[in-house]
Amino acid sequence: MRPPEFWHHNYGPASAPLARALLTPLSWVVSAAGRWRHRATKPMRAEMPVLCVGNVSMGGTGKTPLCIALASVLNDSGYRPSFLTRGYGGKMRGPVAVDLAVHTARDVGDEALLLARFAPTMVARDRRAGAAALAALDVNVIIMDDGFQNPHLHKDFCFLVHGNTGNGKVFPAGPLREPLKHALRRADAVIVFGDMAAPKDLQIPTLSALMHNPTPPPEGPLIAFAGIGQPEKFFAALRATNAALVQEISFNDHHVYSASEIADLRTWAQGENAQLITTQKDLVRLPEAWREGIIGWPVEARFADRKAVMQLLAPVLEKPPFRKNDLA
Repeated sequence: MRPPEFWHHNYGPASAPLARALLTPLSWVVSAAGRWRHRATKPMRAEMPVLCVGNVSMGGTGKTPLCIALASVLNDSGYRPSFLTRGYGGKMRGPVAVDLAVHTARDVGDEALLLARFAPTMVARDRRAGAAALAALDVNVIIMDDGFQNPHLHKDFCFLVHGNTGNGKVFPAGPLREPLKHALRRADAVIVFGDMAAPKDLQIPTLSALMHNPTPPPEGPLIAFAGIGQPEKFFAALRATNAALVQEISFNDHHVYSASEIADLRTWAQGENAQLITTQKDLVRLPEAWREGIIGWPVEARFADRKAVMQLLAPVLEKPPFRKNDLA
């Protein structure tokens, strides 16, 4: 399902004022239910610090690459990070430790497979059970990929990734999971990409991050396809390298490709004498046998100031409760 156009416009022909007006009462219900859920839930405290990377907007804001970047910062500082994720798009409820030799995207979701390349990763719909399962592994920090709106597990530090808030309305009248002002009250720091402006009148620190592709795309004609939150970002990044794009094809976020779709893409590429290129997130969703000849173009996030990240986290990482062996 693609988001409606009026999610991204407050005024003009695409704003669909009648639809927004009809859906706004439902948005009030969603907002109230979220606030009640947080007030009524007593979160469980894990045996190690829990750092959450979340957002307020639906769709892709770069949370997973930022989680990997955060793990890199922690690794370089001597910590042993792990990842905790819901496993969106996978059928396994967990808790289950992701095994790249065994699990597929149909099992644990595409994001979990990307995370597991860098650190131990636990998939769990119940975040409390997932945190308890991680306590049995040789790790001493949990990084939650998403889960900012989940109240069941205590978060010691919350990064809120600031993305496009569209018309500023809460679902279903807009793309927000909750009002931005409510999210900011629970956040400890905001992360903004590139030259995007941070929310106004912030009372919490702001960190800058960059998204970049470590390798150039191949030369020659390319047909690009992507089923992510914002496919246009992928296509724009390719265009910025002056890649020879023949066609750009968008699918829904977390799209599960069929054999006939991949066959059609291959036929199209052959007809144009072009190569197929997609995101790594899309590539891991394909069965191994389908990946031959399809390029997965890597993307990485990095913090503009890694020292600033650790300065913010130091009070959380250095205070009890600690696991008995976490300073070994």
